[in-house]
Amino acid sequence: MFWTSYFLAVLATVLAWPVPVLLSRAQWPARSPFTAMLLWQTIALAGGLSMIGAMLVYGLEPVGDNLLAGLRALAGMVFNNAPTTALGFWHVFALSTAALLTAHLVFTLLLTYLRIERQRSRHRELLAVLASPSSDGTGTVVISHDSPVAYCLPGGARSVTVLSDGLMAVLEPAELRAVLIHENAHLSQRHHLLLWAFAAWRQALPWFPTTRLAQESVNSLIEMLADDVALMTESKATLIKAIAIVASGPTVTPGGRTAITAGLPDVGPPSGDGSGASGSARTTASRVSRLLSPRPPLPSALRATVVAGCVLLLAIPTALLIVPGLLG
Repeated sequence: MFWTSYFLAVLATVLAWPVPVLLSRAQWPARSPFTAMLLWQTIALAGGLSMIGAMLVYGLEPVGDNLLAGLRALAGMVFNNAPTTALGFWHVFALSTAALLTAHLVFTLLLTYLRIERQRSRHRELLAVLASPSSDGTGTVVISHDSPVAYCLPGGARSVTVLSDGLMAVLEPAELRAVLIHENAHLSQRHHLLLWAFAAWRQALPWFPTTRLAQESVNSLIEMLADDVALMTESKATLIKAIAIVASGPTVTPGGRTAITAGLPDVGPPSGDGSGASGSARTTASRVSRLLSPRPPLPSALRATVVAGCVLLLAIPTALLIVPGLLG
């Protein structure tokens, strides 16, 4: 398993630095946001698998020819009180680091979820007092605020889209429909789950600049995906005007994560965005630019190539971990 551990370490390094940097600077994701979103998820999963797998394989090298065999041998040592002399200092260090990193990632994922749910619950309680049902459809409420505000608050059957009366006063009916379709797309496509995962990734590894790049890119891509849903029924001019009007209000991002409204403090579930108003401004600019200067979607062959690359990125480290002696 000697070469396997080093190959996984190199793969983890490539997926942690140059690949995310290059992808964050690429122009093609705006042409096919779904494909780009799939690639970002694959990079995160394959990178984490390779990083932890490299340490596990190296640590278990003296007692097994693949990960499963090594784990069985290690379990025998632990539960049968067998001698561990086969494992040197650096092997034990690698195993301990892998265990701590895995626990850190899982704990951060759960902690981020609990914090988000707690903040959403508090936000929902405030809306129950300060908001009133909208005549534009079930699952939509209106708050009293002069500034244009629109966001969605996920919660399964309790999900709501929140609008301000200031927004409704300045939007034309078609523009209001575009806003509602956009926010409902966030809910129906479960974008909050993606935001949760990438927020947890950044919280767990804040020293990796690529976690910030990944999160900002994902935030932008989900906005484009929701825009594409709105464009199925509304015109580009209508959507552009609606985006500009909503962007002129307080900083509010999908999922009700930073809702700043009358009587509502900043209690929306956090996105872990960390980009603040500047990140929102960049996202808005990229969305409007994409609509003003549309480019054709990626050809089917290129999209299929990216998807195939995603499959390989996940399959290669998995095969290296479980197939005996694949790289020696």
